[in-house]
Amino acid sequence: MRPIAALSLLLLVPLFSACEPPGMVSADTQSISSEKAMEYLKGQLAFGPRPPGSAALQQCREYIVKQLSGFGYQVEDDAFITTTPYGEIKMHNLIARKGTGGKDVIALASHYDTKLMEGIRFVGANDAGSSTALLMELARVLAARKDALDYWFVFLDGEEAFVEWSTFDSTYGSRHLASRWKRDGTASRIKTLILLDMIGDRDLDIFRETNSTPWLMELVWETAHRLNLQGLLSDIRAGIEDDHLPFLDAGIPSVDIIDLNYGPDNSYHHTEADALDKVSPESMGKVGKLVLGMMPVLQQKLAGR
Repeated sequence: MRPIAALSLLLLVPLFSACEPPGMVSADTQSISSEKAMEYLKGQLAFGPRPPGSAALQQCREYIVKQLSGFGYQVEDDAFITTTPYGEIKMHNLIARKGTGGKDVIALASHYDTKLMEGIRFVGANDAGSSTALLMELARVLAARKDALDYWFVFLDGEEAFVEWSTFDSTYGSRHLASRWKRDGTASRIKTLILLDMIGDRDLDIFRETNSTPWLMELVWETAHRLNLQGLLSDIRAGIEDDHLPFLDAGIPSVDIIDLNYGPDNSYHHTEADALDKVSPESMGKVGKLVLGMMPVLQQKLAGR
């Protein structure tokens, strides 16, 4: 991902709360386990660098599917072949869901590939190991929920550029899936998509991401304040190119929960320094509580739409 707008200080504005009774808190917010998220992160890193099309990413994919199946999900392998600067590569999105019911959907997503980095051992502990690990932990926590809207967990392949970020060399998995969902009518059932990316930074500061659907980003801010998690929030706003853009283009309200300020002057991003010692289980746990805290509001606001 990359920022596409100049960074600016965040101006304080009234926060979204219109549809939420005071004190509404999801009981699940205390169920998130930062220890389990860390376990899922270590499970991914055991395979080493995991660029699209690699044997390591296939092993990681099998690991993710095994965990999700153990939680009771059916996992769809959304396989496709796409053209990259390195030729045609087969990629695999994973979509975990319970049953085949006709409910509308809240989708939670992360990319699970790591950037191809010639000459260094780039394991991507934060990008995107941390968000993938948290997505697995959210799937565990929400597995038994029976709400008005279903939860789908989407693991996207090919987010990273192979050579240089562009509309053609990036977001391969999200572009494929968003196009497919728009074409087959699934997009109309996806009432919200929440994208997680780079959320394991020890010094976590979530950007006010300006490409996101405004009311959803406002809900992120309101929920963080309500749950006393405002320390996670940055006073920087920026438009970021990431996996949420294709879904926005498909008409799906989407929000990107991301910290793109990783290390001093972003010095850990896409370097060998992005290793396990730079990731905080507490940061993953807090973002997990933030996401779970959004669920009652989303269920109330979106059910019946």
